[in-house]
Amino acid sequence: MTLFRLDASILPATSASRELGDLVEAEWLAAHPSTAVVRRDVAADPMPATAWRDAVTSGFTPADQHTDGQREAIALRTRLADELIDADALLFTVPLYNYGVSQHVKTWFDLAYTDPRIDPQGTALRGKPATLVTVLGGNYEPGSPKEGWDHSTGWLRRVFADVWGLDLTVVHRPFTLVGVNPALDAFADVAAGLKTDAEQAAVTAGRTLAASRAA
Repeated sequence: MTLFRLDASILPATSASRELGDLVEAEWLAAHPSTAVVRRDVAADPMPATAWRDAVTSGFTPADQHTDGQREAIALRTRLADELIDADALLFTVPLYNYGVSQHVKTWFDLAYTDPRIDPQGTALRGKPATLVTVLGGNYEPGSPKEGWDHSTGWLRRVFADVWGLDLTVVHRPFTLVGVNPALDAFADVAAGLKTDAEQAAVTAGRTLAASRAA
């Protein structure tokens, strides 16, 4: 069995998203101790900025006229899609950056999405169990002063659940910058409760992910 894990935090040593992802992974490994975990860190090893363009334009160019960049982009997109297709379950840990989805995740998705097995007509990922861990430095929930400023979580839900058809569970933790940004010190108690809730949700999600492949 194989678990595919994607991480996107640019600060791995202090990453709240990776910390929650570790809880999910621990539950998976407890249930499947001999499993392989395939890891892709798109922050440490980002996709080439030109790869998506080259992969797309290769579809409008005869194969014998492909550039080196197009051939490299096709090979990379195939590896990315293989990692997803070959895995029994998927784990994504993605922080919110500048109110939107991480550029590294967006570039990874765009390139992988050009593979015909998981493009708009592809069905290779339909029903595959997956957990998305998403964390936010602030709080953009309904009723908050910046309600609606989270332009990452909704997009991730859309592409993972609706476009790829994954059986998706989301673990969500706001206010990760409380204790880091003094302007948020007044929310320390709220943030502590949200952290505890997210940790419990991550454990539950990990058990659900493991059970989905044990059945």
